[in-house]
Amino acid sequence: MTTVTTQPTRQSAPTPSAKPKTRFRRRFAVTGAVGPLGIGIAGLWLSVIVLLPLAALAVTSFENGWSGFWDAVTAPGALAALRVTVVVSAIVALVNVVMGTAIAWVLVRDEFPGKRIVNALIDLPFALPTIVASIVLLSLYGPQSPVGVHLNATQPGLIVALAFVTLPFVVRSVQPVLIEADREVEEAAASLGANNWTIFRSVVLPTLAPAVISGAGLAFARAIGEYGSVVLIGGNIPRETQVASQYIQQQIEIDRPVSAAAVSVALLAIAFVTLFVLRLFAARNQRREENAQ
Repeated sequence: MTTVTTQPTRQSAPTPSAKPKTRFRRRFAVTGAVGPLGIGIAGLWLSVIVLLPLAALAVTSFENGWSGFWDAVTAPGALAALRVTVVVSAIVALVNVVMGTAIAWVLVRDEFPGKRIVNALIDLPFALPTIVASIVLLSLYGPQSPVGVHLNATQPGLIVALAFVTLPFVVRSVQPVLIEADREVEEAAASLGANNWTIFRSVVLPTLAPAVISGAGLAFARAIGEYGSVVLIGGNIPRETQVASQYIQQQIEIDRPVSAAAVSVALLAIAFVTLFVLRLFAARNQRREENAQ
């Protein structure tokens, strides 16, 4: 009887360069560092595209000193334009909270013919020139409206125009959250006898609230600086339908660039505060979710 002896298999030792390379790849994958060159390129591009134009705008707005800036911002026409802009934008954000959430719900939870087409149409305001939207709205709701609805030179006309260009912000913010939502919790609530409104208010709405608030804030920030979609349907009536962007255009046309820059800085400050608050809210919500886990 012959015995067969087996030799233990030897594992080949890693080459000297394999370990450092693996360590480098692991470190790069974890940290995602791009190095000083990448940081320098990003900072340079950000400065050229964003920081330098904003700095030039701020310098122009303060050419006459702080008192000149304050007088330009608090002029009756400027205050009226800012008031109309903020009020209408807030109304548009609230309208989009309701309608955008409803549309996102239908697109996620229901199946119907043409769903893909509707889903693609939601992003149309992102690609369509806003002046085209103003022409279409003027043709549809203007003095010669084929449907008998006249919204030209009215604040409801402004609301319709701004709602058109800001609707995707709410829909696209809520839609992914609805897709990832746990349906088993809703089914459990339904099995315990909860009706649809109770399920939505107690189960679905708390989950959607951060996305809804984020979409509403983005819609508001977008609406306060809109010009193209309201330039025709709005009518540009001072103290009634004239928004801040139209007031800025008017100041440039009458050769008052300092006043135009001052009101632009005021709009910029409103948008920045809105986005900053949204960032704080998102960070707070993220910390709350991490602590809950």
